[in-house]
Amino acid sequence: MASSTVTLEKTTTISSGGVDVPSSPTTMRTRLLKKKGRKGGEKGRCCGHKYELVGYEALPEFLKHNEFVLDYYRSEWPIKQALLSIFSVHNDTINVWTHLIGFFVFLALTVCAATMVPMEYEASSSPHIAIFTTSAMANNTGPVNQLMVLIDGRRAVMAMHSYSLRNASMEPALTMTSSPPVVPHHHRRVARWPFYAYLCGAMFCLLMSSLCHLLACHSEHASYVLLRLDYAGITGLIVTSFYPLVYYTFLCDPFHRSLYLGFITASGAAAVAVSLLPVFEAPRLRWARAGLFACMGLSGLVPILHKMLVFGARPEAVITTGYEMAMGACYLAGVVVYATRVPERWMPGRFDIAGHSHQLFHVLVIAGAYAHYLAGLVYLSWRDMEGCSS
Repeated sequence: MASSTVTLEKTTTISSGGVDVPSSPTTMRTRLLKKKGRKGGEKGRCCGHKYELVGYEALPEFLKHNEFVLDYYRSEWPIKQALLSIFSVHNDTINVWTHLIGFFVFLALTVCAATMVPMEYEASSSPHIAIFTTSAMANNTGPVNQLMVLIDGRRAVMAMHSYSLRNASMEPALTMTSSPPVVPHHHRRVARWPFYAYLCGAMFCLLMSSLCHLLACHSEHASYVLLRLDYAGITGLIVTSFYPLVYYTFLCDPFHRSLYLGFITASGAAAVAVSLLPVFEAPRLRWARAGLFACMGLSGLVPILHKMLVFGARPEAVITTGYEMAMGACYLAGVVVYATRVPERWMPGRFDIAGHSHQLFHVLVIAGAYAHYLAGLVYLSWRDMEGCSS
C-alpha cells in the first residue's frame, strides 16, 4: 500500500506507487497553485508576484460573459494585483482605458462649461455687439447660417469687441441698426443644473464602467457589486441625457417639462431596481438588458418630436435634434454590437485583446455622449439669449 509522510524538516517525501519522490515545500506550493489552461496545458496562477492570465474554460461561472473571447482573462486576482493590472495587457485593458480617458475628457468639459461666460452677460455688457449679432442672424435666413452665428456667438463677441476697440471708426457701423438687443439687461441666465446633471451622469457612467472592468475579476462579490454600479451608471447616463433636452426645450411650459422629467426619472429608478436582481446579469439575458436600455433611450423620441412640432422653424431646434439623432444612432449601434457580440462571434479568439464588441460599445458610448454635450451648449446659448421671450 502506498504511504505518505510529511516532516517538518527541509524536505518532504511523497510516495506514489511505492516510489519515493523527494519534494521541497516550495515545489509543493507551486503544484498546489497550478491551474489548467484553456488548451489543457498547465498555467501557473501565481508564480512569485506574477499573476498569469487564463483561458475562458478555466474561469469561474461568474466571470463567463462572452464565450467568443477565448483567452487573456484575469481570474480571482487579489485587489492589489487587479488594480495594478491597469498597466498590463489583458482582454479588459482597452475596456478600462477607453472609459477612464472618457471620464477625464468629460471632467475637463465640465470645468470648461463651468468657466464659460454666459452669452447673456456678454451681450448685456456690450449692447452694440448684441445688436450686431441680431442683424447677422436676420441677414442669414438659413438654419445652418443662423446656427453658426449662434454657436460661435461667444467667440464672435470677443473678437468683435476686441476689434472695435482697435478700430473706433467701426463703432457707428455696428450701431446703425434699429434692431433691439437680443437680451434685455434684466434677463437672468438660465439654470445650469440640468446640463451639469447630464455631465455628472456621463462621468459616473464612465467611471463605474472603468472600475467594473478593472476590479470585477477580484471575487464573485466584487463582480456582483461592480456590475450593479455599472448598470446604474448606464441608467444614469440615459436618464440625465433627457434633462437638458426637456428642461431647456420646455422652459416656458412647466406642465410638459414636469411630465417628461418625472417619467424618465421614474423609469430610471425602475431600471435600477430591476438590475439589482441576481438573474439580471445572466448571459442568456443579454438581449433583455440591451432591450431595457434601448427602450429607455428610444422614449426620448417623444419629447424630441414634441420639440420639433413647437419649435421646428428655429435653428436651435434643428441643430439640437441633429445632435440628439447622432447620439441616439451611436447608442443604438452600441447596443446592437453589445448584444450580437460582433466581430468576435465571427472569428473567436481573433479579437481577444483588441477590437471585440465591448470595446466598440465603449467608443460608441463616448461618441454619443459627446454629441449630446454639443447639443447642451446650443440649449444654453439659446435660453441664455432668450429665456422665455420666444
